[in-house]
Amino acid sequence: MSKRDYRMTSAFDRLFDVVVYGALLALVVVTLYPLLYVAFASFSEADRLIVHKGLLAGPLGFNLDAYRSVFENPGIATGYRNTLFILVAGVSVNLLMTALGAYVLSRRNVLWNKLFLFVIVFTMFFNGGLIPLYLIVKNVGLVDTLWSTIIPFSINTFNLIIMRTAFQAIPESLEESAKIDGADHFTILFKIVLPLSMPVIAVMILYYAVEKWNGWFYASVFIQNRDLFPLQLTLREILIANSTDNMAQGADAADRFQIGETIKYATIMVATVPILCVYPFVQKYFVKGVMVGALKG
Repeated sequence: MSKRDYRMTSAFDRLFDVVVYGALLALVVVTLYPLLYVAFASFSEADRLIVHKGLLAGPLGFNLDAYRSVFENPGIATGYRNTLFILVAGVSVNLLMTALGAYVLSRRNVLWNKLFLFVIVFTMFFNGGLIPLYLIVKNVGLVDTLWSTIIPFSINTFNLIIMRTAFQAIPESLEESAKIDGADHFTILFKIVLPLSMPVIAVMILYYAVEKWNGWFYASVFIQNRDLFPLQLTLREILIANSTDNMAQGADAADRFQIGETIKYATIMVATVPILCVYPFVQKYFVKGVMVGALKG
């Protein structure tokens, strides 16, 4: 390669890097700024925020009254309690059922394995709809219980397929050696397969945790008792139904409207930050886990 060609290639590479990094920077700004805007608005003074137009480069003043009102609202504490129960119990059930299903479907000598897989994948595209689901949940006595948001959704088909593919990548010789030593299927699953599949398990925990934390629709369908509302359903009432008056007691109508705006932003932060804190602990497994589940070994 001549010096002229080398210089042209180097210039093209530098230009390509500039374009790529510029595009990534723009993507980060577009993705991150809405969250920053909500954070800035939640700490702002209500009277200044209500008259402000355009973007926010930082909080307008500094005021914690919105957060004080949020944490004094009993609905927020109740929502947190219910959501934590759904999160812990739901993710535990999801992982157990998904692992059991993926293990069975990943075995090469299971009768009608392909038929079972076809029927399961079929449910990704076709289902009975909301009304039959509600009737089933009602007939088994789960309506108006937190279990109505857990039991009917024990397995996500997409996650099941990812975990099945990851299990298939484990060498069959390990299973054969364990069987020679007298291990049964539960021993093989819990002492061999799962420990070797920690990256994909971490990804499943993240997927299911985000799904449970953000879930509100089925809770609004199956739960009428306000004491059982999860956090996101309480957040929906505050943001859409504009029910912030009881959180701004002691103020006149104009002040309640102003404080209500900052309360909405503070509520979003309170509901969003906890799940964001989980990601750094599983981020190192994320890419590896997705790739393991996406490629057949």
